[in-house]
Amino acid sequence: MINETALLESPTLRGSVLARTDVLDRVKALSLLPDGMHVTTAMVASYFDVGLEAIKSLVKDHRTELEASGYRLLTGEELRSFKNLSGIRSHTRSLALFPRRAVLNIAMLLRDSEVARQVRVYLLDTEYLARTQPVENPTPMDAASMDAASLDARIDQRITHVLGTTVVPMFNALIETSGEHRRELIALRAGVQRIEKRLRQHHTRLQRLESPRQNRPLAGVMAAMDAMNGREFEEHVAELLRRDGCTDVVVQGGGRDRGIDITALTADGRRIVVQCKRFAPHLSITSPEIQKFLGAAKVLHDSEVALFVATCPFTRDALNIAAESGITAVHRGLLEEWSAGAALPVLE
Repeated sequence: MINETALLESPTLRGSVLARTDVLDRVKALSLLPDGMHVTTAMVASYFDVGLEAIKSLVKDHRTELEASGYRLLTGEELRSFKNLSGIRSHTRSLALFPRRAVLNIAMLLRDSEVARQVRVYLLDTEYLARTQPVENPTPMDAASMDAASLDARIDQRITHVLGTTVVPMFNALIETSGEHRRELIALRAGVQRIEKRLRQHHTRLQRLESPRQNRPLAGVMAAMDAMNGREFEEHVAELLRRDGCTDVVVQGGGRDRGIDITALTADGRRIVVQCKRFAPHLSITSPEIQKFLGAAKVLHDSEVALFVATCPFTRDALNIAAESGITAVHRGLLEEWSAGAALPVLE
């Protein structure tokens, strides 16, 4: 049986499982370039939550193996041709491209990444099931049926958990109730209602994520946003707000926006302000930027919903300040999910 240590040490074992690129999507959404086939070094680093140098170092140490997995470095006429075909706007003189097989190969080499470790865990589990699961008299199932079965199993599991830990104790309390338990029962009922709402929201998100592939957006949604200029990105975010039922959506823009790029109203009438930052994926939003936005959102605009939308991650301090001050930090991963059809809970 293959174990993680053997996988990290053996090029032969890594090569034997390179076809199982589906495990990448089980851990995290992998954004692709507009060609729908490749990612850049920066996109690989963003996927694994590591710095650019970590990926470059792996390429340097394992270049032959990665080239066998499809990695290549484009220059000259080959690079110009790829830019024209893919629509990439870049002035670089060289461009490293990784297909999904090469990204999976990186996951089997990268030691200091929790995302890479999770990919290896899924990969090893998949391999174990493939080697040990009985195959006699299989029942044919199409992809949609398998998706539905997986979805139903997970929803049933969550409902069972809620029944066992919340609803049943509530009935036990009702059986023994007296006037002095009224306050506790009301609080318990409110808790059950909150959990029920979250289950329904989770159910909806799972259905979006596990619906048949043809009903899902084309790959490369983040790559498309990375290719936008600032104004195009603001218009894109404005369209997401309109899609989710917001009204009076106005893109401010210009030097007199007072720190706010978009204003709008939620479907239930709450005031929204939005700051949009189209940064490279290896950069981060820092706490001073959140603090500056906080002043504009809460003091100047008296907003009820404040969104800081960025094509890059947020630092830990920035996330903490956002959470403490009621700002919704829409980081790169959340932005990808939102653009692909998921709803932002704060807008519901």
